[in-house]
Amino acid sequence: MEPRFNLLASPTAAKVAKRFFNASSALEESTLPKTLRELVQLRVGQLNGCGFCVDAHTKEAAAAGESALRLNLVATWRHSTVFTEAERAALALTEEGTRLGDHGVSDETWAGVRKHYDDDQIGALVCLVSLINAATRMNVIVHNPGGSYQPGMFARMANRPVSN
Repeated sequence: MEPRFNLLASPTAAKVAKRFFNASSALEESTLPKTLRELVQLRVGQLNGCGFCVDAHTKEAAAAGESALRLNLVATWRHSTVFTEAERAALALTEEGTRLGDHGVSDETWAGVRKHYDDDQIGALVCLVSLINAATRMNVIVHNPGGSYQPGMFARMANRPVSN
């Protein structure tokens, strides 16, 4: 599979991508564990069929210490015993926040998130789900394939000079 279009070769899209990354980098400062952030992003990539995002977030999660078992089971988290109650609440929010057209985020899911996370963490989760959904959509639209991502690549991309 070849990409249809290189977003980073477009001056406007490259500016947006850099600003998009800089906005998402604020989430690195949140108290949400890196592995949870990567599991959430991996699940969104799976739901939206984004090979690039699945590749990137699987590798980033592994680099952050996530186990192969949990990475392999994130697609079936509801039917797995390896996720905590808090992680399950975050993954439920992830799925419902990604599939908004189905029924939105249920009160039950929201209550689970409120039980396990403080206001700042909830804000970070909402922003994370929203941003990764936008990223998966960009990658799927242009057919950006998975397989070549290297851990840390996002940070290197953010440091590229882009004119204002």
